[in-house]
Amino acid sequence: MNKHQRVKKNKDFQKVFKQGKSFANRQFVIYSLRTEGQEEFRLGISVSKKVGNAVTRNRIKRYVRQAVLELKDDLRPERDYIIIARNQAASLDFHETKKSLMHVMRIARVLRKK
Repeated sequence: MNKHQRVKKNKDFQKVFKQGKSFANRQFVIYSLRTEGQEEFRLGISVSKKVGNAVTRNRIKRYVRQAVLELKDDLRPERDYIIIARNQAASLDFHETKKSLMHVMRIARVLRKK
């Protein structure tokens, strides 16, 4: 994912948290906020220290980034997404992570119809 596709600044995170809608399952919470004049979606990932050590947190972030990269053509482009990993996400492998993310994205209705 390119740098312009990332939500990095605290101000942007707070805007999505306050104005966006949240949807959750056992492993992930996703916040979605529609943004005007934006051609591509932007993604922010948050994994708390409560989830695990640095190796575990970085593995979760890698899995989430790769899953979103594989789903990028199905995601609505005019939005900012914040994905927060919960404790149960630490025990998932990549395929389970992708399946769980697809589940919460269907709940949030951010995946395009095929």
